[in-house]
Amino acid sequence: MPTSLPAHVPITVAFRGSHPENIHHGSLAVVNAQGKLLASVGDVQAPLFTRSALKPFQAMPLIAREAGGLNLEDADVALLCASHSGEPMHVERAASLLARIGASESTLACGTHVPFFFGATGATPEPGARFTRLHHNCSGKHTGMLLLADSLGAPLADYLEASHPVQQEISRSVSHFTGIPEDQLVRGIDGCSAPNYAVPLHALAHAFARLTLTEPDSMYGTAPMRIARAMSRHPELVSGQGRNDLTLMRAGRGDWVSKVGADGVQALASFSRGIGIAAKVSDGQLAPLMVALVSALEQLGWLDDESRAALASLIPPPLKNAAGIEVGEMRAVLNL
Repeated sequence: MPTSLPAHVPITVAFRGSHPENIHHGSLAVVNAQGKLLASVGDVQAPLFTRSALKPFQAMPLIAREAGGLNLEDADVALLCASHSGEPMHVERAASLLARIGASESTLACGTHVPFFFGATGATPEPGARFTRLHHNCSGKHTGMLLLADSLGAPLADYLEASHPVQQEISRSVSHFTGIPEDQLVRGIDGCSAPNYAVPLHALAHAFARLTLTEPDSMYGTAPMRIARAMSRHPELVSGQGRNDLTLMRAGRGDWVSKVGADGVQALASFSRGIGIAAKVSDGQLAPLMVALVSALEQLGWLDDESRAALASLIPPPLKNAAGIEVGEMRAVLNL
């Protein structure tokens, strides 16, 4: 068990009038592809669970060994890394990929939930609507794990067990890209029942920066760049309508690859700069995390007028009371 809590600092504050009311603590790391820490706030060395920000590295073993044999398109690769919204394009592609190995929705071990599409867009499910495991935001990731099991000649059953060849391959991938030895990885179980790992934000940012390298990786060849480019080219498959990863990657106009993680994790990298960013807000709320991230991008000089306009939807509007009177706002307070 950890002996101390992460030393997060205030990164976003909700003000009522000119006085702070709600203070959101967190940390953020900016790291280049060589592993140099360029800027930071808070605690970037304490292990923090990566949640879905880990998905590119969970897909890595499959893309490195079998992408050609499976004839995966970039859109397929993007879905394997997705926290998708359960829109028809997501559900249909996941089902099609499973069918290639004779598997189906019942083979997935991710569980079910109401698709993110409804919360993100304000739409309401039709009365009696039924959602399957394919609608789960992680069905693409789990499909990739099953494809990897098939390519390894391993059983599809129990593919989430730590001892399964699929999870052993993924553990090696996470260790390789984060630089954390496998036996030092902090392990937990994600919301979709898959193994997940806690690593320092410094290591997560470094891993994302390594996705931007053009030269082949020593272990995974061209898979890192293939995954990152596929995600950046198909953000609608990684995310969905009204979601932050779709907004971020469209704002980057082909230069950014982005992946959110549940409970306040965000990673992003720039191809042209070879730099990765990883952030965490300790209370797990997405809005203050996005306020802090956009401020960090501004401070780093990554934004222009077009990207600022594209990211405006990530910033909460001024707080109004029931009478419509403006009473406060949320502002970033981190300084890189």
